Amino acid sequence: MMKFSGLLENYHASLAALWLILLTMFIQSLVAMVAHRRQASYIPGIVDPNLSHSSFVFRSDRCFRNSLENSLIMIACIVLAMNLGMAAITLAWLAWIYALARIVHMVLYYAIATEKNPSPRSYFFGIGFICNLVLLIWLALLL
Repeated sequence: MMKFSGLLENYHASLAALWLILLTMFIQSLVAMVAHRRQASYIPGIVDPNLSHSSFVFRSDRCFRNSLENSLIMIACIVLAMNLGMAAITLAWLAWIYALARIVHMVLYYAIATEKNPSPRSYFFGIGFICNLVLLIWLALLL
């Protein structure tokens, strides 16, 4: 296991991507919170189950929850990969592709109100999912 200063030195690009993932999730949380509270009537913490993709409140909430569901795995994998000494450039590529895919997914989720599946956002969800899968397999090989 390498010291913390070695992590910063060797994995700077991966840590920057990790920061971007966390920032994206924070922004999604803020957008969902503001959208929810701008409704004429709302109950804190509860999204009306009758809403669907035509509602920005629904889309902002689902986008944030989707990131919570998927990014936790990626964040843990990035930290584990750094501690196991995974090749820094490989980890950086996977982390940045994931981070950018999640941003495009978010923008498309906010912009396109569709029940269609797959929708354009689905492709970027898939890219992030594949990054998670590749990293999980790579970690299994490192263990």
